Amino acid sequence: MHELGICRNIVAIVGEAARGRPVRRVTLEIGLLSGVVPDALQFAFEAAAHGTALEGATLLINAVPGRARCLDCGAEFALVALHSACPCGSRRLTRLSGEELNIKTMELADAA
Repeated sequence: MHELGICRNIVAIVGEAARGRPVRRVTLEIGLLSGVVPDALQFAFEAAAHGTALEGATLLINAVPGRARCLDCGAEFALVALHSACPCGSRRLTRLSGEELNIKTMELADAA
């Protein structure tokens, strides 16, 4: 389950940015073609956050659909699988979205 490793990296990045302040919420963008399973990431987040500034934080995941542009006909279209073809039949594509995994925001607890 590579989601646990991903969560450990997220916790490290957000924890460093929070500079020890408690984190209430982390929002991620995850592409539907990234190979990351959102439910597994949610499950792993609690374990990765245990004993850190992120313990008890909520993890919000926004799914990013796949999109591509055809290099033959120029059409932009929804990409439902990494190796899908353009409606024109071409497989010469530039992927525009769907593979990302971004930390978008973090919400810190109020200062005491």
